[in-house]
Amino acid sequence: MAAQDLLIRTLVELADSLVDDFDVVELLTLLTDRCVEALEVDDAGLMLAAPVGSDLRVMSSSSAAMFDLELYELQSSEGPCLDSYRSGEPVHNEDLHTTGERWPRFTPAAIAAGFQSVSAVPMRWRGTTIGALNLFRKGPGQLDDADLDAARAFADVATIAILQHKAALDARVVNEQLNQALNSRVILEQAKGMLAERANIDVDEAFDRLRAHARRHNLRLGAVAHDILAGTLTVDDIEPPAPFRGP
Repeated sequence: MAAQDLLIRTLVELADSLVDDFDVVELLTLLTDRCVEALEVDDAGLMLAAPVGSDLRVMSSSSAAMFDLELYELQSSEGPCLDSYRSGEPVHNEDLHTTGERWPRFTPAAIAAGFQSVSAVPMRWRGTTIGALNLFRKGPGQLDDADLDAARAFADVATIAILQHKAALDARVVNEQLNQALNSRVILEQAKGMLAERANIDVDEAFDRLRAHARRHNLRLGAVAHDILAGTLTVDDIEPPAPFRGP
């Protein structure tokens, strides 16, 4: 699929959440996956503020390595995603070989993970910042302006969808929804680990199988993860995803 077509398809899928019921974790997973597919980045991750206390939580990562690095970013209390969230401004094409003073703990961890540069985009709309999107590159060179603009557009649509969803509910239900999203992420990680261990596959492949099963059977990703943990779905029930066939 051509890059331009994939960009348009992604914006349409994200925009669908503005008029339809949606799963927050699934929406944010789509966002990070499509950043890697459509933009010149190797990994992407997204953090969302908790409804109480505004502490950031890792909500979506394009790989297990990305998830681990984002957790370390939170533990070290420094890094591009945190800077973008706190300032409400993008972080543009930071060369990780020059950020040792700015992020003394995060920088060596990111380089050890194989990354050379990073950008971050706030999830911000009309003065409200609810999270941030990390974009990492392993190769030389910078993310061009067109890709940065596309990443901002992806983040903006997802932000509007979440804020609109919040606005339609009272404060009590908003907190319940966001807490449920955070809990869903924990359940998903547990299900990925269980499937990976029992099927003798890595966690990225386990996630691909869970998502493919959810799409194949028109189920919520969180519901599939819950059924894995509950034992109502077994390893044999979760088939490998069908191979991709180009247009």
